[in-house]
Amino acid sequence: MTLYTLLVDFTLASILILLSMLARSKIKFLQKNFIPASLLAGFLGLALGPGFLNILPFSGEIGSYAGVIIIFVFASVGINGFSFSPGNMKKDLNRMGAYASYKILIMCVIIFIPIVFSILVISKWVPEINYGFGLLLATGFYGGHGTAAAVGSTFESLGFTNATDLAMTSATVGILVGIFGGLIFIKMATKKGYTQYVKDFSQISEDMRTGLVKPENRPSIGKGTISPIALDPIAFHLGLLLIPSGLGYLLNTYIADTWGLDFPTFTIAFIVALVMYALLGKGQKGVYKYVDEEVVNRLGSSATDYLVFFGVASIKLPIVLEYALPLGLLMLSGLIIVILILWVAGPAMNYESWFERSIFVYGYATGVFAIGLTLLRIVDPRNKSKTITDTAIVGPLNTPIELFAWSAGPAMLLGGQHWAFVGIFAVISILCIVISIKFKWWYWKIPLAGRPDASALDSDGVSVKSNTQSIHRSS
Repeated sequence: MTLYTLLVDFTLASILILLSMLARSKIKFLQKNFIPASLLAGFLGLALGPGFLNILPFSGEIGSYAGVIIIFVFASVGINGFSFSPGNMKKDLNRMGAYASYKILIMCVIIFIPIVFSILVISKWVPEINYGFGLLLATGFYGGHGTAAAVGSTFESLGFTNATDLAMTSATVGILVGIFGGLIFIKMATKKGYTQYVKDFSQISEDMRTGLVKPENRPSIGKGTISPIALDPIAFHLGLLLIPSGLGYLLNTYIADTWGLDFPTFTIAFIVALVMYALLGKGQKGVYKYVDEEVVNRLGSSATDYLVFFGVASIKLPIVLEYALPLGLLMLSGLIIVILILWVAGPAMNYESWFERSIFVYGYATGVFAIGLTLLRIVDPRNKSKTITDTAIVGPLNTPIELFAWSAGPAMLLGGQHWAFVGIFAVISILCIVISIKFKWWYWKIPLAGRPDASALDSDGVSVKSNTQSIHRSS
């Protein structure tokens, strides 16, 4: 790939995004379904790109862009810092603890239940399917195409032929389940009053409905804190975000090469950005007084639009047509699981802004981080639910469990230790529920409608300004 290849890919993406914005401002169906321009553009890119009609000359690299853009998005979250409100620390810790327990439970359930279903049911109908088949759902739904390729190749090295194709198909189906299922569930939630920041379509202003803001309603998108004579303010803020993005990648590569540990790069970039925030210093003597949080917000939000586009446009549809029966049964089990974790586990383990946090995890658990961000963007345009910040903070807790599943799973499942593997993840799932109940992070009996906003009030009922910025622009 050359820089000109990158230029062409982003030019085509920009054309489709702008055309989709025009379509959204005119077409009632798109407005009624809260469909962001970037998501619509992604579908256009999928239809017109090399994966289907092959009309637009996208390069073969478009599938890798989303993973890089995610790093930039999390750097934009970290550079604005994170702090606990002095009178609100207990609530923040409870919120993040409950969310961490929820995320770990979801991951473990997606791993072990499909394996049990595959062993006890699918293998009886299709005898040639081995005991490792069930793990392919988790590699695709939760891991995405990258994990699917890695685990699939491991399976094939152990004698499970076609594992990579099956895993990639799982990832593709997971994305489609995430997108279309997520939109359906969001409409259901808005009608029932479960959403905090986006209500029923009839109550949404024309600005939000069409996406075109009237002159009298247009907010400022930032202040010029740096004189253009010295350095353009946008270049200044862009540099602040690119530094932790690049350093996060380099640091994560060093960690992987030196100690063999594989952390999410976006988490490392987020941590580096937080360190930069601390070093810049907030106050009259610190450099941070020249950082405008709203400019950072807009840069992160702009990156999110392109992340959504490339995440959707790079789907490989032809793979879905293969291995219909066993894969169809496995995908059906996955669909049931993600629906239950959204509507049953979600409200039970999340109190404030429960639907916003749960729909993000639903999207994240169906294959691509970009889908989770897309769904969150629809219901929480300005990250008031603190979902993105909490995800960055508690994300590393999932890493050891994921590493064990993707590395040891294939060998254990094909080596006769399938029930031991299942038992490990079943036990972790039970522990998550027990811990949630023990620490009073279990909200089963509390009505779903009318639960509070995650950032609305502190313990004394006084409005608190979150130090976490939005990474999304209002639809």
